[in-house]
Amino acid sequence: MNIEEKATLKSVVKQLLMLNRNGFNLKNLGYLPRWVILLLDVFAIAFSGAVTFYLFKGIGLEYFSSKHNGLKVILYFGFNIFFFWWFKTYSGIIRHSSFIDAIKILFSQVITFFFLVLINLGFSILYKENLFLSTALLINIIFSFCLLFLYRVLVKQVFEVYFKGIQGENLVNALVYGADANAISVSNALQSEIPRRFKLLGFIDKYSHNESKQILGLPIINQKKKISVVMRSLDAKALIIADKGLSKEEQLAIVDECLEYNLKVYTVPLISNWEDQKEISKKIKSFQIEDLLDRNPIVLDNKVISSQVKNKTILITGAAGSIGSEIVRQVMEFNPNTIIVLDQAETPLHNLSLELQKLHIATNIVSIIADIRDKTGLEKIFELYRPNLIYHAAAYKHVPLMEDNPSQAIFVNVLGTKNLADLALQFGVEKFVMVSTDKAVNPSNVMGASKRIAEKYVQSLYFYELKRNKGTTKFITTRFGNVLGSNGSVVPLFSKQIAEGGPVTITHKEIIRYFMTIPEACQLVLEAGAMGNGGEIYIFDMGKPVKIYDLAKKMIRLAGYVPDSDIKIKVVGLRPGEKLYEELLNDTSKTLPTHHDKIMVTQEEIDYFENVSLSITEILEAASQYNNHLVVTKMKILVPEFKSLNSIFEILDKKNN
Repeated sequence: MNIEEKATLKSVVKQLLMLNRNGFNLKNLGYLPRWVILLLDVFAIAFSGAVTFYLFKGIGLEYFSSKHNGLKVILYFGFNIFFFWWFKTYSGIIRHSSFIDAIKILFSQVITFFFLVLINLGFSILYKENLFLSTALLINIIFSFCLLFLYRVLVKQVFEVYFKGIQGENLVNALVYGADANAISVSNALQSEIPRRFKLLGFIDKYSHNESKQILGLPIINQKKKISVVMRSLDAKALIIADKGLSKEEQLAIVDECLEYNLKVYTVPLISNWEDQKEISKKIKSFQIEDLLDRNPIVLDNKVISSQVKNKTILITGAAGSIGSEIVRQVMEFNPNTIIVLDQAETPLHNLSLELQKLHIATNIVSIIADIRDKTGLEKIFELYRPNLIYHAAAYKHVPLMEDNPSQAIFVNVLGTKNLADLALQFGVEKFVMVSTDKAVNPSNVMGASKRIAEKYVQSLYFYELKRNKGTTKFITTRFGNVLGSNGSVVPLFSKQIAEGGPVTITHKEIIRYFMTIPEACQLVLEAGAMGNGGEIYIFDMGKPVKIYDLAKKMIRLAGYVPDSDIKIKVVGLRPGEKLYEELLNDTSKTLPTHHDKIMVTQEEIDYFENVSLSITEILEAASQYNNHLVVTKMKILVPEFKSLNSIFEILDKKNN
């Protein structure tokens, strides 16, 4: 026995002594080392050999003669141990034994049998006598296989029964929706996980093909009634959706029904039957609110994006924000030479830098603290790095705050964009992709109007420069609505309010918004940037509008509470500048389709650059005086569709009328 084996044996003895002192508890029992399992297997084949010997002796037959005993023992144990090693039969954890372990044992025993038979045949030819009785050898191998597999099954069952017993009271009664291979793999994983979360009651089969049959010892329940009725009749508290044949609409209908009756619902990605069970069980998660968006997956034109981004230097402003950081992650997939991540927020930028360092990628990541209002500082960055492509995501976006601070909205959203656009022209940047918002459409607040002014500037600048110089920077604007999970969106706010016990606050029961996820929004930004030829304003298919009141109720139910009972929903009134609904197009605008079914290009009236530039200069002068009413007045002149709502600036609209 080597030093390592002695140390392991000492550890096992110490563990057994501790169990004896503290009271025996299977939960405290660790995994046996491989050499101990190998010894158990050797003991099993020795016992099997002894049983076979005495069995044949009892009926008057000799398993083997008394000659060459040493050779027979060496051959018998030698071949068994060699094929134990070859198939690694002792490498599995006994309490987690599976069908694969049974196959390994079967192969090791069958091949051992054939080799012993061949040696027996050769010995009989050479020496005219048999080492073994072939029939007895076959019986012995069968005994060995049964014993080796049986003790594994017994250990596995003991642990399963024990853990079921100690966890039974805390398990959630659950049904699995689906009866296909995906559902079976999920169920196997759930029954094997430690600690267990669910007590599975059966499978729901929407096709009703398997009446009176069972899977894994659990009944298959035909869906002849509503899901909620079936679940309540079986006292099931949770539904695990594992049917890969469900459409998005069917899945959403099931989730809505479960949430309506305060039943928990879980989802799991599509899996392979040979995937590790522990990994499968980890993927089973509660539905997130983004899972409930009625949207189809986005398919990107990776070739076009790659040709634009690969081996280029990319500047991303607002890179530490929720949108900017996701653009960074997605751009990295296309192997640019350098990514300049620029933001004025120190801590978020530091956190992003640490995250990117862990990826060990070939792309050079340059983290820069800078303010887009500072043109001199930006110019030094452009001189040093010469970016080929800019994704401009830096902006002030909180509507109520910008309503109180219009000058700051102008400095960041207008002056910051102007600085970047002017420098992009000066340094010959290939493309400038600006991230805008649906709040720029028929704006009702300062934030939306400031973004509309920024849109006007980059669009008019492009066409102005195009007349003067055909090789100008291509300025492209992307416009989309609310992004789930982004900084300042309602989802993190609602989550925080629910965690604190409520109330969940909404501004109006009838308010609706368009939503998409952060990855979706950024994917479409990359796609639009790749397809743009300059001067376009792209809008995205935002799906169906979502009622914020319904969103609040769903989030409360997803958290396991009852709306207006466990968690109150409180209506606090519209905030300054807030609309009941957002638009993606101006009243005078039209859309044209693109090759991507989720991206459209708007036909906006294009202003003369000289007029836009002069108006922006006047607005900036007013902003530098921090004269809020003068700032907003001049904004309304440049953006005549800007009509303030629920704001102190409504008086300016009355004066104009």
